[in-house]
Amino acid sequence: MYSILNISAKGSIVNTTTDVSHLEMIGARVRQERLNQNTTQSEVASTAGVALNVVKQLESGKGCALRNFIRILRALGKLDQIDLFLPEPGISPLQLVALEGRRRKGASGKRGRKASGA
Repeated sequence: MYSILNISAKGSIVNTTTDVSHLEMIGARVRQERLNQNTTQSEVASTAGVALNVVKQLESGKGCALRNFIRILRALGKLDQIDLFLPEPGISPLQLVALEGRRRKGASGKRGRKASGA
C-alpha cells in the first residue's frame, strides 16, 4: 500500500494513504471474498448484472462506479457490510443540547377559541 507523509498546519507529520492504495485494498478484499465463496468473476458479474470487465477492474485495483460496486457487494452477499465502515451518523451530542430548548414539553391547548356553551 502506498503512503504519503504530509506535514499538517500544526507541524505534525500526518500519514495519508493514497486513493490508489485504497482502491487496490478494496479490490483485493473483493477478490478474496469471491475466492472464499468459490465463485468465478463471470458468476459474480452475471449475478450483479455488470460486465465481466467491471469485476476484473475492481479486483485489479482500478475501481468502478459506486452503483456497480454496490451491485457486486450485493452479489457477494456483503452489502450489509457498508454499515460497518460507514454507520448511520445520528445526531451529535452538541446538536441534541441545542435542540433540547426547542422541544415541546407540553400541549398548548386551544388558544383563541372561546368555549361555546351548548
